[in-house]
Amino acid sequence: MRLKQAKMSPFTKLLTLTGRRLFVGSVRHHSSLTAELIENMDRKSTWDRFYTETCSGTPTFKNFEWFFGFSSVRDFIMPLLQAGSRPDSSLQVLDLGCGTSALGPSIYRESAVPIRVTCADLSPVAVRLMREHVRAEAVRPRNPSSHIEFVELDCTQLDKHRGADSLDLIVDKGTTDALLRSKEGQGKAALVLRQCLRVLRRSGSLLQFSDEDPDVRLVWLETAAQEQGGTAADVGVQEVGVLRGVCYYCYHVTPKHVVKS
Repeated sequence: MRLKQAKMSPFTKLLTLTGRRLFVGSVRHHSSLTAELIENMDRKSTWDRFYTETCSGTPTFKNFEWFFGFSSVRDFIMPLLQAGSRPDSSLQVLDLGCGTSALGPSIYRESAVPIRVTCADLSPVAVRLMREHVRAEAVRPRNPSSHIEFVELDCTQLDKHRGADSLDLIVDKGTTDALLRSKEGQGKAALVLRQCLRVLRRSGSLLQFSDEDPDVRLVWLETAAQEQGGTAADVGVQEVGVLRGVCYYCYHVTPKHVVKS
């Protein structure tokens, strides 16, 4: 949804444009401040400021969507949940770096199978805004056994909050991209990937939605997963579609099943 441009600070405008992919190539030349903000997208202070300003600049709450909304990726997510359903327990779903996106609540609302959705973000401001929004909107799940929660979480410390083999699906819409485009985020992005593979069940999946070309992202995923003794991964890619002239992809990452001799 569009944010009211007239009330945005230069800082908020920049990150909004960044999230909508009108970015790097077109905004890189604007100023040294622009470069500084882009390079710090891995920092809590950057996002606290962003969400505080977007909230104060509009009379009513509006979800901020990185790249696109749930409708663009519904067909990548919901079939995995349906196929992975278990009769004895709810599926465990993590929206990694949820911000104020409607992605997590939409999964919670539309899933026919029982799920527990954890929407996690580094920014306590984003977490508070989403808790208040979901409470105010009285979002109801399709399955009465489903549950949703919003938690403050540094995704580089995921394994401190989740045990091994505990999650069925992790959805990453723009979080890894923000890390990779940050000055000090390359190592953090690789660490997050390895931790995701560690906490996924053997049957689980990590979905990364990105505009990065497969020739680059596929190699990075396969290499970063195994750094420092990490879990080998099977990686696939599908095209999500073209939006505002930019092609987006869904990278499907699963822990590789190693057969011991």
